Amino acid sequence: MSSKDRVLHLLELAKGSPVSGETMAQHLFISRAAVWRAIQELRSEGHVIRSSTRVGYTLESFSAIVTKQSILAALQMPELTLHYHQQIDSTNKEAKRLALEGAASATVVVADSQSQGIGRNGKSFYSPPGSGVYISMLLRPSYNLQTALRITGATAVAACKAVKECLQQELSIKWVNDLYKGKLKVGGILTEGVSGFENGKIETIVVGIGLNVFPPQGGFPSDLHDKAGALCPVGQKVDRSALIASVIKHMSECAATLETSDYLEEYRRRSLVLGRSIEVIQGKKSFIATAVKIDDEGALVVQLADGSTTVLQSGEISIRPADKNNLWG
Repeated sequence: MSSKDRVLHLLELAKGSPVSGETMAQHLFISRAAVWRAIQELRSEGHVIRSSTRVGYTLESFSAIVTKQSILAALQMPELTLHYHQQIDSTNKEAKRLALEGAASATVVVADSQSQGIGRNGKSFYSPPGSGVYISMLLRPSYNLQTALRITGATAVAACKAVKECLQQELSIKWVNDLYKGKLKVGGILTEGVSGFENGKIETIVVGIGLNVFPPQGGFPSDLHDKAGALCPVGQKVDRSALIASVIKHMSECAATLETSDYLEEYRRRSLVLGRSIEVIQGKKSFIATAVKIDDEGALVVQLADGSTTVLQSGEISIRPADKNNLWG
């Protein structure tokens, strides 16, 4: 870690309170001049750092800039390994690459933007810089495939908790992996896993989440402008580092308690689909049904026109309102 990054880490830990140049120099075993140079470099990158004679340097308590140091300072989880990128193809792809290299469970990849963000069923996830939160977590669980299928729903609940904690907003969940604010989608989750052929247990899970914090500069692409939304308007002060840290904390908690299904009560409470008439799309086939229940494994139970019921597992299934002119909400 460079002197600049180490200085930033100390300032992040004390964010809003002054730290003297002498204290930083002694703690980091560098000269006062090296501290001053690091401060100037950080200021040139956009960090707002006030200085006062005989008091020290103070990093503004709110910062729009996301860095590895700002996330770690908010996270306070030393057992977790964090990789941060300004821009990457996909956080899920990077997490899978790290898995092949032997990365430990609870390794997290965060990016400010993705050039090839991916969603379910091969769809792209629009991930421009400076406007969103893009996180993937690598897990090496001991539970079986059936338990692992709960991770998407649990992560949806984790994201809702983080948004409530940091932004005081309530989100809804469209089974199985989409997050909505009102009638517009503001986030999505993609879970990918590799299981052992002989024992049927999941060896590696990568769960990724993307949240639209602000509307992107220039607006959403034409194919998304009436479907996608953002959590906050442009100009609102949002500490994205704190939001990222909160998402990671809640994801970790949910991953550790999957076998208990504790998340399901809140998942059901936040459901957009229960009680609604929906169109279920499976490949080239589709049918109309009413969503009646989310069972204890997170599957969606629907009632067909003849009164019979069937259980939908996530897989390659998509759902949308039966009335195509009526958006979710």
